[in-house]
Amino acid sequence: MFVLIGYAVALGCIFGAYVLHGGNMSVIIHALPTELMAILGGALGAFVVNNQPKVLKATLAALPTLLKGSKYSKARYMELLALLYDILQKARKEGLMSIENDVERPHESALFKKYATVGNDHHVVEFITDYLRMMVSGNLNAHEIESLMDSEIDTHHHEAHAPAAAIARLAGALPAFGIVAAVLGVVNTMGSVGQPPAILGGMIGSALVGTFLGILLAYAVAEPLAGLMEQKNDENGKELQCIKTTLLASMQGYAPQVAVEFGRKVLYSADRPTFAELEGHVKGKK
Repeated sequence: MFVLIGYAVALGCIFGAYVLHGGNMSVIIHALPTELMAILGGALGAFVVNNQPKVLKATLAALPTLLKGSKYSKARYMELLALLYDILQKARKEGLMSIENDVERPHESALFKKYATVGNDHHVVEFITDYLRMMVSGNLNAHEIESLMDSEIDTHHHEAHAPAAAIARLAGALPAFGIVAAVLGVVNTMGSVGQPPAILGGMIGSALVGTFLGILLAYAVAEPLAGLMEQKNDENGKELQCIKTTLLASMQGYAPQVAVEFGRKVLYSADRPTFAELEGHVKGKK
């Protein structure tokens, strides 16, 4: 919703200012089909050449999510921390082996079903259970598991960053394709120098529309999308860091109440529940 509102404000103010200055929208509308064909066609072709198929697929999958609000809210983080608390509390009271069934079959686990918000998120469940499984096995110490977690989170970040980087590169190329379209228009104009000034003026104006569109599409459309995509990726990574910090604190001997406090502290302040809010939520879920 905010994406569409932002585009409406940006384009409305830009074209509104043009009209208020006495600009003729028919000049831009007349030039749009051919200029957009040159700019978007060239940019699309270069985009395909510049990215591997897996990045193209990831970009197409990520674009629709930009129109939705963030799923990472205070309520979601409270569910996540409460889930981790219950798992660690069960392991502390009944022993690590008591959570083996929860780890091996999370979709049948009462603990994961209790917190459906995160319990139905495949990536979150997989990340939690993979490292709980290592904790249950007892073959790795906290430093080794931390190193593995860092490597996985780093890999996840790079994979998630690829679509944002691809859109950012596209944004950087669009002004150049606008210049290409404008040069083609100038070449066409130079071949018609014998025409009356009014016709030549219209042809030059159409050529300049290409430069305008290239810059507009770059900085009012593509670049903001890349920035928003990167922010969403950071939120995704923050959730994994929260899980990592909580599990490592538990491995180092801290009680579940303290371990989830470690995890709570790494969250962004805008979405971080207070100690009292988290405590109340955990008690309410018992």
